[in-house]
Amino acid sequence: MTAIVEERRETIKEIVTDILEIDPDEVTETSLFKEEHDADSLRAIEILAALEKTFNVVIDQSELSRMVNLRGVYEVVSDAAGW
Repeated sequence: MTAIVEERRETIKEIVTDILEIDPDEVTETSLFKEEHDADSLRAIEILAALEKTFNVVIDQSELSRMVNLRGVYEVVSDAAGW
């Protein structure tokens, strides 16, 4: 993994953990936000908005269904940004 990819992933993780108010050590790439971290749909929309602002991308709300864990969020942002 390149340094840029690693940096992007770290930024995404920071956004997610900040909005969900959880310790970054508690989140893995595959831990489920809703089931394991008590995220609700409002938090999911906050995450989406923060990602759009941070990475200057537009993410369709239909993508929320893919954003169930960090891996899904990376893929959605990556697709939206064309990385």
